[in-house]
Amino acid sequence: MLSYTCTVEGKVTGGNFQSWVQSTAQHLGLTGWVRNIADNKAEILLQGEAEKYAAFREHLLAEAPIVDRGEISCNTIEYDKVFDVFEIRG
Repeated sequence: MLSYTCTVEGKVTGGNFQSWVQSTAQHLGLTGWVRNIADNKAEILLQGEAEKYAAFREHLLAEAPIVDRGEISCNTIEYDKVFDVFEIRG
């Protein structure tokens, strides 16, 4: 299973960013999680087919509800756990 991680900078707390990520990932058939990792920063782990990840990334760049958007970086990674669902981790 391919895994991808994205770090998102901007106002991602107190809004509906995490719910948007979860809904979009689930709609595309991706699994993994989203969590806040610092003030105005979130991390997303996605698992699934490359085409679905590419679609998620396009939605993230074009539609995500991020106020004061900063850098968004995404990379392919090796991850030792496989997820069955997409969850919000906080």
